[in-house]
Amino acid sequence: MSYPRKEYNPDQPKKYWTMQEAKIKIAAYCAYQERYQEEVRNKLSEKGIFGNPAEELISLMIEEDFLNEERFAQAFVRGKYKLKKWGKNKILQELKFRQISPNCIKSGMKEIDTEEYWQNLFQLTEKKWSLIKDKDLLKKKYKVQQYLISRGYEIDLIQRAIDEMISDQNL
Repeated sequence: MSYPRKEYNPDQPKKYWTMQEAKIKIAAYCAYQERYQEEVRNKLSEKGIFGNPAEELISLMIEEDFLNEERFAQAFVRGKYKLKKWGKNKILQELKFRQISPNCIKSGMKEIDTEEYWQNLFQLTEKKWSLIKDKDLLKKKYKVQQYLISRGYEIDLIQRAIDEMISDQNL
């Protein structure tokens, strides 16, 4: 069963929000999931609200605690670290890209438990090691190392995890 697709007319003008509409819609937008200021600013600009009115709405959302970058950073770190198994470097890079303040980033990074972080890294190392069929030990190490670097883990921890895994398996 198929449904007809919604036709988008490029000539049709975009629907812009009034200030009253924007206040309600942005509050709902921020309540749905944690957001950061630039994301809200972009949403407002899509809907035709720029400059001082946008900044006033953002400050109102902050005052009413709909918008909190520290809370966003903590939720972001928890999600990427626990669900996607990202390393600290990749999480840090992504938060900086989203223009989150250093204090909020520091607060968010406290969500990472060092013991659990090591367990994640070690499990990823073992899993990737078993998937690589290369017989040459150096090539295999290199491929695992590159994979873990791309996931955002620190090189010294990666080396330790690989060495520990190899000694456990007596390779």
